[in-house]
Amino acid sequence: MGKTSKDKRDIYYRLAKEEGWRARSAFKLMQIDDEFDIFKGSNSYSLQEDVRHVVDLCAAPGSWSQVLSKKIYFAEEDEEKRKDILIVAVDLQPMSPLPGIIQLQGDITEISTAEKIMSHFKGVKADLVICDGAPDVTGLHALDEYMQSQLVLAALNIATFVLKEKGTFVAKIFRARDITLLYAQLKFFFVEVYCAKPRSSRQSSCEAFVVCKSFKLPDGYTPTMKNPMLCADYDAEVNSLVGPNRLLVPFLACGDLSGWDSDRTYKLELPNISGKSEQERYVYRPVVQPPTDPAYKKACALKKIGKLAKPEIADPFMKYDISTWKTTKKKKDSDSSGNLGIDDELAEAFSECFGFNTH
Repeated sequence: MGKTSKDKRDIYYRLAKEEGWRARSAFKLMQIDDEFDIFKGSNSYSLQEDVRHVVDLCAAPGSWSQVLSKKIYFAEEDEEKRKDILIVAVDLQPMSPLPGIIQLQGDITEISTAEKIMSHFKGVKADLVICDGAPDVTGLHALDEYMQSQLVLAALNIATFVLKEKGTFVAKIFRARDITLLYAQLKFFFVEVYCAKPRSSRQSSCEAFVVCKSFKLPDGYTPTMKNPMLCADYDAEVNSLVGPNRLLVPFLACGDLSGWDSDRTYKLELPNISGKSEQERYVYRPVVQPPTDPAYKKACALKKIGKLAKPEIADPFMKYDISTWKTTKKKKDSDSSGNLGIDDELAEAFSECFGFNTH
């Protein structure tokens, strides 16, 4: 990670390090809260108490959990009342601890993970369920959208078990051709469904967030963790949903539109737009919380001791045996007056490899 290049490209990356957030995504949740007031537990249909029970799915590296800790756990000044606050963070990867956050390591698509979450709530339900998870993108937009919708579906399945009536659900989505089907499915469970685009989310990205309010299970529906991809009658059930599929979901931009632009490249010396008397000078800051167990950890350790495998360049003087795909070193006869040049050696090697007769 460079000390200037990435900081210069992304203003929210720099602000996250300055303010002590583990990732720039913390601003996305705060801007969603600014627009929808999700931490106050109020909506147009009812006035609830402040949010005190939250489930954070796909939580690593923990920036959204940091926001929950600050906005909910530490916002309660009464020590006795603070004990009643329950925030559970779940992810496949390990995460460094945070004050006021109970951490679970598990797969949100498995019923065992839902059971672990419910065991901490001990009969009470969550006021808010959030999910900032995303699959590893492939570049195939249709496939990426489908995989993301399956992840949202897994988060929704968890919510049907732990979210209380009139609760709120927030999840990351990829806006693509068939996203209206996901909106229609969410509309079965929530009175209000919005598509939000925080200011800190790059405009060039198809990333957005669904904000669903006033949760209510459909009549006759029983929560289940069944995988729809393994359901024999899935296509028939989807095709039967005719009317709601034409639902139009409001799209709202979150955050100050006159503030920082996530798609713009800023100079290291930031312009004075915050009312400060002096121009802010750039100061490098290390990451707030590095990964605890990254996938590339072993590769970095091998590289430090010089044992990381390196790709080898093919030797033009290797003789190829196409029948066995083995190579034997062919000694170059430098003393012979009839010696072939390097270009001729390459031509001979390729002709032998592909079975051409050059003589």
